[in-house]
Amino acid sequence: MESDEWTRIFGKELRGIFEGLEVDFEKLQEVRLRVGQPVCLWYENQEYLVGGDGRLGQAGGRERSDRAGRFEPRTVTDRELRETVECMGNYSLYAFEEEIRQGFLTVRGGHRVGLAGKVVMEEGRIKTIRHISGVNIRFAHQVKGCGAAVLPSLLENGRLLHSLLISPPRGGKTTLLRDLVRLLSDGADGRPGINVSVIDERSEIAACCQGIPQNDLGARTDVLDGCPKALGMMMAIRALAPAAVAVDEIGGKKDLEAVEYAAGCGCSVLATVHGSGLEEIRRKPAMKELIDQGIFRRFVILGGGERAGTVKEVLDEKGNLVGKGGDGWSG
Repeated sequence: MESDEWTRIFGKELRGIFEGLEVDFEKLQEVRLRVGQPVCLWYENQEYLVGGDGRLGQAGGRERSDRAGRFEPRTVTDRELRETVECMGNYSLYAFEEEIRQGFLTVRGGHRVGLAGKVVMEEGRIKTIRHISGVNIRFAHQVKGCGAAVLPSLLENGRLLHSLLISPPRGGKTTLLRDLVRLLSDGADGRPGINVSVIDERSEIAACCQGIPQNDLGARTDVLDGCPKALGMMMAIRALAPAAVAVDEIGGKKDLEAVEYAAGCGCSVLATVHGSGLEEIRRKPAMKELIDQGIFRRFVILGGGERAGTVKEVLDEKGNLVGKGGDGWSG
């Protein structure tokens, strides 16, 4: 999806409002739509409300633009939200049944649409989500080259060390993971490419839309889309013979057992986890055990908030600094 096409995922009336916004798509991170509530977006690491005239304002009444006149937030109607969800599903939501059961859609361009509404259960499992009352669109931005400065710190004699990327939500860890996979797969700076298996449980790394990756992950990358992380790591190692496996947001006990399994098979592991730093994730019992075992040899700490997309430091398994931060990127 080109940067000027992002508005096409919305229904007609909301699309007209977004087409009037004076925003740089590459700095647009999220749009939230809730029935009866103002249109809200996350832009340049700040939250804004959207006015019917295309202005951006904040909850306290402060405006982003310099246009005259009182700022009036634009609220979302039930009909507008229904039209938008139908548009996002190409008017064939049945084709997205499996994704909807997991609470999201992945639309063209790799953008993730989280869904809120009435959850319908059947035999103890989620059957579908009906009467959708809110959506959160997280825009996928592939930032090619953002991993180039970090990668050398993660290698030893040309081989990827088991590495964990740590950041708060919206800190850029998935963006960095995606580019590291691409660089490892394609090779760079005289280093040959390697086979990488991506276990993309929530379709956020490759951003597959109906099976087709929307992001460039390199020529030697295989994707298990929608596959549970723990199961996928074991499947990939047994069937795809990767030199490295990449997973996003580990944390469950089964995830960590699969990381141990992969490491024991001689396969390099590249993973991410939510957290502000190494000390915070050590407070999670299962993560502490994995760290104390010394499986991960590198920890990449990213910033959050205004420092989103910034590598603060790279540490080894003993907590020693082995790489410094950079200027960062948006996304």
